Amino acid sequence: MRPGRSSPRLEPVLVQWIQRRRGLLAALAGLTLATAFLEWGVAGFAWAAPALLLVALHGVSGATAFRVGYVFGLAFWLAAVHWLLFIPVRGYPVLGWLALSGFLALFPATWAWWVASGRAHGAIDAAGADKFPGRGPGALFSSSWPSGWGSRAAWGLSAAAAWVALEMIQARMLGGFPWNLLGVSQYRLTPLIQIASFTGVYGVSFLVMWVAAGLYLAGLAIWRAPGARHAWLPEMILPLLAVVVAFGWGWRRVGQSESPGVMLRVTFVQPSIPQTMIWNEAEDDRRFAELLALTQRALTNPTDLLLWPEAAVPRPIRYDEATYRAVSELARTNRVWIILGSDDAEPRAGERAADAVDYFNSGFLVSPSGEVLERYHKRHLVMFGEYVPGTRWLPFIRWFTPITGSFTPGRTVATFPIELPQAVGAREATAPVNDAPVRLHAAPLICFEDVFPHRVRQHAGPDVDFLVNLTNDGWFGESAAQWQHAAAALFRAVENGLPLLRCCNNGLSCWIDANGRVRATLRDARGRVYGPGAMTLEVSVPLRDAASDRTLYNRHGDWFGWSCVAVTALGARARFLRLMRRNSGSRNAAA
Repeated sequence: MRPGRSSPRLEPVLVQWIQRRRGLLAALAGLTLATAFLEWGVAGFAWAAPALLLVALHGVSGATAFRVGYVFGLAFWLAAVHWLLFIPVRGYPVLGWLALSGFLALFPATWAWWVASGRAHGAIDAAGADKFPGRGPGALFSSSWPSGWGSRAAWGLSAAAAWVALEMIQARMLGGFPWNLLGVSQYRLTPLIQIASFTGVYGVSFLVMWVAAGLYLAGLAIWRAPGARHAWLPEMILPLLAVVVAFGWGWRRVGQSESPGVMLRVTFVQPSIPQTMIWNEAEDDRRFAELLALTQRALTNPTDLLLWPEAAVPRPIRYDEATYRAVSELARTNRVWIILGSDDAEPRAGERAADAVDYFNSGFLVSPSGEVLERYHKRHLVMFGEYVPGTRWLPFIRWFTPITGSFTPGRTVATFPIELPQAVGAREATAPVNDAPVRLHAAPLICFEDVFPHRVRQHAGPDVDFLVNLTNDGWFGESAAQWQHAAAALFRAVENGLPLLRCCNNGLSCWIDANGRVRATLRDARGRVYGPGAMTLEVSVPLRDAASDRTLYNRHGDWFGWSCVAVTALGARARFLRLMRRNSGSRNAAA
């Protein structure tokens, strides 16, 4: 054995072990990544899990790599969205859990095929097979290490770009499901995630995957030369430098003083209504009475804005007289603005039939005088939860969901103008003192709309001062779903430079500032985030300049994500052309 090389006896044993247990390694990697998205998630696992997957992919390409990646994706998604099993109906949750996990596993499987078949990675593996016939691609562990540092660095960058490209597709394909994107796992690392104000959450995903690819290459370098103290450094220098720069810039951004603004007193009410009660019309009066009683107790504190979550109001506020009177009286008595969730309905355009009505999942703005001033119809509905796709052509699809009707998607964004007396604005020392009222504009979002980066950006126009999300995650009991939802939503605040107020049925009701810091979270009497309760906060709402204070992401959107898509598409085209030339050369030689 030459000095500084791994043992030639040990190497084949390790290679054989990996070859025989690729599926086990891939499943372990997927479960490791899933733990980064649970309530007690460890952010560091998200950096290590893809590197472990790359070890499982070592020496394979094509269909085998796809299968290994699918095992990884399936293990990850089955564990990460296990809360689907908590939906309180029989049969359907299991079917949805398996179907959704099976579909989403296709994305990491495609990524595994891509990176394992890549030119740089393929050259690395093939080098060992060529130099050591009969020993297989595992010879990379030995003296087959290629001298092209640049090709390895390019492979690491292309692996990260391909991951982001697939996240972009996942966020849009079949309506999109940008849930548990890799970068979201870092939501607690406030300085690091500030790059999302430039790149969106996709920039954080890129950085994490780039480091993971570097860890894989660094591990191979150490195996090749265990006696070399800094063998790993060339493989990690670029991603580590990028992490240091991102952290440094993030610390500086977070440390800067917030823009002058106003202090808005907000009361969050979290009723924690069981989903079975929401579905039971016989319980409507009781649960609405309990909501009103909880709210009245909370409004003993002075409040400017009251928030009720999605599905809190059991009957449509615009069409049920008793509901409208109760809400209107609440607003007038307490001189408070109210943003609440309620169903809405409108006659279908161009149709005169009595049953030609469109139903909407909606948010409403009620003024202190008790008037319903504005409404917003949810634009992005939950597939198989709020609508069933394709029933016009495939009616039997309704058999696979418990819902009996469908909502209609809204067509436009909305802003809710909230006018406050100057005394409120003057509570901020930096606010001007005059007699003019202060007008703030809120952008309402409903349910999981706040997990879509590109859609929230459409809501966060130049005149918007803060985002409001009304949601009901009570479908999933007391589970990781609430935490995963809040973690994803947090990035919308960073991306758009706006505070986000989340009012939820059973958690997480919270105030997230423009830098993505969770400033306050509602907890019940036992300290849990899931129980009923209320909290009143003084929320700082920066008054931003319509032009200069908008983030790069807010102005230009997913430029970074689309760049990764373009780079990956160009790489795919280059691979296809090389394959065509190779096949053409083989045919000519045979002739």
